This record gives sequence, C-alpha cells and structure tokens, in this order.
Amino acid sequence: MSEKYFEKALADFAVDFASGGAIRVMADKGYPVKKIKEKLDFPTPFEKVQEIVWQHYLDTKVILLNEPEKEASADRITFEKVQDEYGRTSFKQVVIPGNQELPEYVRCDFGKCKYQDPAKFEAWIATLAEDDRDYIEGLPWPLKAVWHVKNERMERIIKLQSDMA
Repeated sequence: MSEKYFEKALADFAVDFASGGAIRVMADKGYPVKKIKEKLDFPTPFEKVQEIVWQHYLDTKVILLNEPEKEASADRITFEKVQDEYGRTSFKQVVIPGNQELPEYVRCDFGKCKYQDPAKFEAWIATLAEDDRDYIEGLPWPLKAVWHVKNERMERIIKLQSDMA
C-alpha cells in the first residue's frame, strides 16, 4: 500500500514539476484542456491536465463550488515574512477579511445537464464554437451547480444554453 502511495506521489510531483506551471499559465490565458495537452512538451495524460486545470480554477476562484455570497464571507489567513532591526526573520499571521469584493459569477449546471439529458446536452454543445465546446468538455464538471467567473466565453456559452432551453 505504501509503495503505491509513494509511486503516485512521485508521479504527481514529476508531472507538476515538468508541466504544472505551463498548464496553469495556459489555463490563465483561457486555453481549453485539449489545447493545453497538445502544447505540452512533457507527455501528460489528459486526465492529469484536467485535474491540474480544475484545481487551479478552484484555487484562483475562477470556479466556486459554493455560492459567491458564501465564499465571500470566509476569512483567509496568510503569513507575512517580517524582519526586525537585527535582521532576524519571522512570520506574522495576517487575517484577510472575507467580505472582499468578488467578481461577478454565473451559475453552471453543465455536469448535471450532461448526465440528466445526454441527448439535449450533446445537441446544445454542438451549437458552440470549437474552443467553447472544448472548454466545456475539457473540465470535470460535478453533478451539482458551480459558479464560474463571468467572462466573454461564459457569457456566450450561457446565452446559447438559455436559447436551447
């Protein structure tokens, strides 16, 4: 059991070291998972790229698993590096109030739609532009509602979804 755990941890570290940074940079630029995988120099499984992109979107709050109002209320704790007059370094705990302004979000039920009515989902996804379709198909949408930052891409996608309803 511990050997498999170690092997998985080592494999995850190798993938993250070799291509994790590139994956996150391309995700920030809005590339779909399919295009990110094609551009990588290090052979990385599609599922691993998908996992890294999804986690990055959660970490950077591009995607929220809870309603934005609930996310905004939680305080965050970080640490700042400080030096005294003698050059000694220490860390100071800083609490960032949770009532910070969050960007505007749109509700996404793509995972739920995909499994509740696959035919309707496929018909809708076929109407999207190729990049938008790859973006939706490339992310592991859960079977519940999530919230995505409202940007040009998501506005186009949500508009087409509401037109199909």
